[in-house]
Amino acid sequence: MNSGNDAITRLTLDPIGIVRSTLAAKVDAARQPRAAAGTRGKIELFPGRNFEHALDDLGGWDYIWVIYWFHLNASWRPKVLPPRSSSGRKGVFSTRSPHRPGPIGLSAVRLERIEGLTLHVRDVDMVDGTPVLDIKPYVPYTDAHPGARSGWLEDAARGTGGTAPADPVDPYSVTFSPLAAEQAAWIEQRTSLALGERIRATLSLGPQPHPYRRIRREGEGLRLAIKDWRVRFTVSRCDVHVASIYSGYRLTQLAAGVDERFTAHREFLAAWADSGPASPQSTGSA
Repeated sequence: MNSGNDAITRLTLDPIGIVRSTLAAKVDAARQPRAAAGTRGKIELFPGRNFEHALDDLGGWDYIWVIYWFHLNASWRPKVLPPRSSSGRKGVFSTRSPHRPGPIGLSAVRLERIEGLTLHVRDVDMVDGTPVLDIKPYVPYTDAHPGARSGWLEDAARGTGGTAPADPVDPYSVTFSPLAAEQAAWIEQRTSLALGERIRATLSLGPQPHPYRRIRREGEGLRLAIKDWRVRFTVSRCDVHVASIYSGYRLTQLAAGVDERFTAHREFLAAWADSGPASPQSTGSA
């Protein structure tokens, strides 16, 4: 054990691998694990370090802990505004915010299979290129403590009539219009984005406008941004109704751009040309 005078002030860590996902930027990543449900990705471990043997016996676990580095964050904040806070900013150590003095992240992801040095996982909330520091199995009997207190989240639950169950904030009910359900299914068939699951998971946590969750007011309703798609919805008490989905790109961008990322958006525009308010004519860029 180090004495006070011998305290370590700097550590050197070597990543063991890297995350590969469809999340290209921080704004694309889910802010809560549940909101990442269904999102697929890979963890590619580096060769030449005997990691093939280190992976022995891991395939029998349903979930794994991934410890990683928030490599896109250059600074930290002592006070942050969590997406689920109903009473202002909180001390960063009482939150899961990525803006930390030691930018280390922790996510529980579903392990689908292991192929060589590649782990195929789901429920990924890490951006592409994230350095992985370690992998550990998720052990339900010791890692889950359902009766533990939930800090300021319990205050949020009491404010909405909740009684601090496993998730202390009562979820909102999320329903889709026939149009929105058809549009979400269309997008899912043509992209790797589990859009329907992302919409449900995000809006069930609360539909209030919030900068971190990319929700803002739009006319008489509200708008959610998920990657480069936009979702119009309305709220009645604890019920969220998803009305329609549209592209986050302007018509001029789709008409002039040659980037492959525009392909699905052009096809979407052609398929839903008669869907009225779902067109992207007045939207900003993604």
